[in-house]
Amino acid sequence: MKILKAFKWLYPGMWVKRWITLSVFGVMMISMGFVMVLMEPNARNKTFAAFVIIAGILAVVTGIKRIIKSFVTIFLPEESDGLVDKIYQKRILEKGPRIVVLGGGTGLSTLIHGLKEYTSNITAVVTVADDGGSSGRLRKEYDVLPPGDIRNCLVALADAEPLMGKLFQFRFEEGSALAGHSFGNLFITALSKVTGNFDAAIKESSKVLAIRGRVVPSTLDKISLVAEHVDGSETVGESAIPKAGSPIKRVHLRPANCRPTEEAIEDIKKADAIILGPGSLYTSIMPNLLVGKVYQEIIASKAIKIYACNVMTQKGETDDYKASDHLKAIVEHTAPGIAEYCIINTAKIPEELLKKYKGEKSYPVFPDSENLKRMKCKVVEAHIINPKDYVRHDPAKLAKLIIDLITSLKKSKG
Repeated sequence: MKILKAFKWLYPGMWVKRWITLSVFGVMMISMGFVMVLMEPNARNKTFAAFVIIAGILAVVTGIKRIIKSFVTIFLPEESDGLVDKIYQKRILEKGPRIVVLGGGTGLSTLIHGLKEYTSNITAVVTVADDGGSSGRLRKEYDVLPPGDIRNCLVALADAEPLMGKLFQFRFEEGSALAGHSFGNLFITALSKVTGNFDAAIKESSKVLAIRGRVVPSTLDKISLVAEHVDGSETVGESAIPKAGSPIKRVHLRPANCRPTEEAIEDIKKADAIILGPGSLYTSIMPNLLVGKVYQEIIASKAIKIYACNVMTQKGETDDYKASDHLKAIVEHTAPGIAEYCIINTAKIPEELLKKYKGEKSYPVFPDSENLKRMKCKVVEAHIINPKDYVRHDPAKLAKLIIDLITSLKKSKG
């Protein structure tokens, strides 16, 4: 039966017989050419033999190439031209450094979008303290964890067709019951109800988008972020904290005994590099560090620990903060050793953008390198912004800087 199945390759229309024949013919020509070289003393005949050998090699190469293409067009009919990219991803990116990035919001998705060009061993540990916008509404109405930041990270790591990413990011316009919701948020919410598990919904969404790496929530417990202000007042809720109007003294999670996900802890222990940020200091980065013993695991890890400092201050959250103030807040909420390196932007921001941000009471974070060094943190100064419509980190520049740092440190240790 197996022999009969094998003969199916010789059926008409399989687009294989002709290339097998060509390859066999090429092997025969190569063999004949070598026989002529050994048997014929005449120099002219040897030249002809060399021509026969070369022609045979070309026939074999063409035949094998066409056979492979026939297989590829069957199994990957729409992606045959991207085969090289797929092989590159499997063979090269899978050997890349193991990187864990903790945060949320636009900053986290921006960074991992750049990192995925260097490694597929990326774990995005995402905060689930968000309670505003579409995520907040779905959280209240369907009793699910907020999907917004998760969705952004899934799209950032996606290797599927660009259309799928656009679909997940599509946001319904005003004038309907779905106004303000993104399709991706609704998709993840629906999946969590179908599977009965938010974590399973993320994994299935990851398959749909064919992501490089993985996205995991820092906890599967339903948490709220609470801020204690310098005036003694308290604000509950991630979205309400920047609107409180009083500087933040400290933040904590409620309930305090929330448990980290096993995947997050497992990948932190295996990581070659752990990156905090970029992202909102108190509402994106801190909620991840305060879950269970996450920050203790980071400090205990032998991985390179990097803090990518924000480029601009955020109204109601980090007003007047210098780079050292950002790191100081992280250390005060965790412990010394949480970050060995601090990446700060030293590129000049265009005046027209500064005026725009001034209206939002947001200003460039001052890169006070000396204060960072006094905190026993190594400083990496670089031009890492993409000042177009917004002042944000350039994903390609930031990712390359981090990969170069990881590579150089590995070489120095090895």
